[in-house]
Amino acid sequence: MDLKYKRVLLKLSGEALGDHQEPYDPQKLHEIAKQIVALQKEGLEIAIVVGGGNIWRGNRAETIKMDPISADYMGMLATVMNALALESVLKYEGSNQVVVMSKIQVPEVSSPYLFKKAKSQLEKGFIVIMAGGTGQPKFTTDTAATIRAIEIEADVLLMAKNGVDGIYDKDPKTHKDAIRFENISLNELQNKQLKVMDLTASSLAMEDQLDIVVFDINEPNNIYKAAHGSARSTLVTGGK
Repeated sequence: MDLKYKRVLLKLSGEALGDHQEPYDPQKLHEIAKQIVALQKEGLEIAIVVGGGNIWRGNRAETIKMDPISADYMGMLATVMNALALESVLKYEGSNQVVVMSKIQVPEVSSPYLFKKAKSQLEKGFIVIMAGGTGQPKFTTDTAATIRAIEIEADVLLMAKNGVDGIYDKDPKTHKDAIRFENISLNELQNKQLKVMDLTASSLAMEDQLDIVVFDINEPNNIYKAAHGSARSTLVTGGK
């Protein structure tokens, strides 16, 4: 099966790695890593942005009387922890070319994120894990992933979802008659107010004509399939 893309940015939620009870699920982590390493060996240039929801949610800040800005920074630090966990498992599964870059400076365990350096590493065949969100509060990991995809000139943003295999006209978990879109434009996405990513992220993607593939990470081998264009999914077109 031929690769559909040359360079992708894979957006993983923290929940793809585990949950609040068990931040890391070894089976999930290794399954994700095996697919990514297989794609790397086929020559795909892969950047990854991972969330931190398995470790920290901003709405928990109120329980310890933390201000929202500090809570956002905690969330960004959680993404660094997840990046390091993913780096370790990728290496265990056979990749000797993995680098973690973070917009939040943690020099002992990661390199500073610089988009030119990230592109250079991708061209050399490295998997580049991008941690630390945007480095600024008030922005979601979806926005960070969109910005990074634009910066590295990714062919597509692969957006892995938990238990949802695309974009529907209404919530498929509560409406049995929900219809999945095979294709939808970012403009339609905004007009229909369909919640797949926040407004800032979708506006940036539309401005730079970034295509997005939304797929279910829980289906077997679906990261691998998405990179080959064969996963059940929704293609969100940015206008190319």
